[in-house]
Amino acid sequence: MIVYVNGDSHSAGAEAVNTHCFANDDQEYVGLGRKPHPDNLKVSYGQLIANQLGATLVCDAESGSSNTRILRTTNSFLDNSKPDLVIVGWATWEREEVIVDGIVYQFSAGLILDCWPPFPNNVKEQYKEWVLDRHDVQIYSNQTQNDIWQLHRRLESEQIPHIFFNTFSGLTPTVRLDWDNSYYKPYNHTQSYFKLLEEWGYSTITPTSYHYGADAHQAWADFLLSHLTNILKESIITT
Repeated sequence: MIVYVNGDSHSAGAEAVNTHCFANDDQEYVGLGRKPHPDNLKVSYGQLIANQLGATLVCDAESGSSNTRILRTTNSFLDNSKPDLVIVGWATWEREEVIVDGIVYQFSAGLILDCWPPFPNNVKEQYKEWVLDRHDVQIYSNQTQNDIWQLHRRLESEQIPHIFFNTFSGLTPTVRLDWDNSYYKPYNHTQSYFKLLEEWGYSTITPTSYHYGADAHQAWADFLLSHLTNILKESIITT
């Protein structure tokens, strides 16, 4: 059984047991690049769910990821594999990815240009124009919802059980869709991963961090597992 997880730093388990977000932050794992640090991945909610189901985890989550990247990599994985369960934690609205000379970069509307890699000036100008277009969150939500909906329909057509949730904030589209329990509270800002764990009394790693520790990941794994009974066949759920 394969459990496939994608998302941003929250799904990557960033900082859960050490200060690393990316594997290559640690000299011991430089070869793994921007993948989750193995120590953090071990205690991530995805690994805990896979353990509970007696499954193998495949995690494509990456810290700082945009929804564009999440959709691209998830669809790419599905082109060649059929997992038994797909879990996606959707990122915040202000992120996007850009490809320069075949290299994919993630950026957000709040990123300081001085922190960028040495992009050509025309790419920086494209970024500025993109930031200006981010003023209407509803337009972005409509497009994001449509893209996520297409993934949802693909998973349905391929009969792959799946559950989506928001990691920090909800969608605000013009029209709300019926996700049939496959997307947990997509339109409620207070029902995201971050907000619910905060409500349940969990604290972030540091006062300035947006990441939770191993105990919170366990709580989120338990929470998602309680909802998976409505999504997975009874024969898959183990106790």
